[in-house]
Amino acid sequence: MDGGHTLQSTAGFGELLRIRRERIGLTQQILADHATLSVRAIRDMESGRVQRPRQETVRLLADALRLEGRSRSVFEAAARRQALAEEPRDEPTAPPVARGAIVGREPEIDVLTEALAVHGDRLVTVAGLGGVGKTRLVLEVARRLHLTARWSVRWIDWARQPGMGPDRRADLVGAIGARPTLLVLDGADAGVETALLDELFQRCPGLSVLITARVAQPLPGGQVVPLAPLPTPGPELDHDPVALAEVGAVRLLLSHLRRLRPGYRLEPEEAPAVAALCRQLDGLPGALELAAGWSTVLSPRQLVARMADGPFHLGPPPAGFGGRGGVGEALDAAVDRLTLGQRDLLERLAAEPGDWSGEDAVELSGRPPQESLAAVHELLASGLIRSVPARDGVRFTVLNLCRRLFGGAGAYPVLAAAS
Repeated sequence: MDGGHTLQSTAGFGELLRIRRERIGLTQQILADHATLSVRAIRDMESGRVQRPRQETVRLLADALRLEGRSRSVFEAAARRQALAEEPRDEPTAPPVARGAIVGREPEIDVLTEALAVHGDRLVTVAGLGGVGKTRLVLEVARRLHLTARWSVRWIDWARQPGMGPDRRADLVGAIGARPTLLVLDGADAGVETALLDELFQRCPGLSVLITARVAQPLPGGQVVPLAPLPTPGPELDHDPVALAEVGAVRLLLSHLRRLRPGYRLEPEEAPAVAALCRQLDGLPGALELAAGWSTVLSPRQLVARMADGPFHLGPPPAGFGGRGGVGEALDAAVDRLTLGQRDLLERLAAEPGDWSGEDAVELSGRPPQESLAAVHELLASGLIRSVPARDGVRFTVLNLCRRLFGGAGAYPVLAAAS
């Protein structure tokens, strides 16, 4: 029989850990070695600074202390009692309120939500071209995690508040604690310090981090999700308004048009122009919103005609788009970030009609296969090319906006598609 059960069943976890360690004559260092933990971790738990020991840590300690039967049950119960006692009683923090509904991103929402809530990914970066809808997608994922899984959400506009000093870091750790929390670092184009993330993950066991950036930063243990523009319709759907309205880019454009022109319906005679707009703007959500902003004074057919010489002069309407850049700004910024080799390959691919494979890119570039395929990977991550459905493997196409930028011959003809 193991004595002292009454005392130990009411002792705190830290005190019980110390009693058990001293009873079998182990120092903190020896216990740390046996449990494959740090001495600091043992010290912090015994002093009460660790308020919610992880289940795996408790198991390692119980094994190292050679606890069995009732002694192990009492030890594990003390850890659970402490965790429950320290559980925050306030409501989980909600994410910011989104402006407008999200359209056409159901697969991406499901994948990201499942990665965080089901698979336990702790560090995910959503990367893509400016205006592709990274922030809006992450807002929806955060909303779902808050409503369905009761996660708290901490949202930081990293583009405006980059970096995190000691005081700000301590405040954030104190606010998060150990509860399930999603930390969003929105607009982290300049990168995030790996040391900061390591500290946050160590001190906040329930934390997951979701980053948005135009260029994905390599981070240890992180997953990168390249966000492509919305699917666009092929010319074969131009005269089928019902099928056309089911395509992601068209759905989004129509949602904007109906908001600005209540009662708007996609009539057969206007369907080709709507389809052409979506193709010429590559299903890029930000560009589609800008185009729709002019719909109070220009019809889709008139907008297509105005873009006959190129879409890059399509700027934001006078009202409702304060601070928003034109169609070409995000594209120019993405191209400027390319290396000379990546830009050369992009220009070559832009001059080729249709889609192509990685092997085609290697042959066209004339460079070593590994270098060429790495360049394709970077072009995909930057959002300047997109994958397309194919039966014979992975294939890609250059954005129509890139083709127009480089004067390529592969873009859909604007007027022909709208006729």
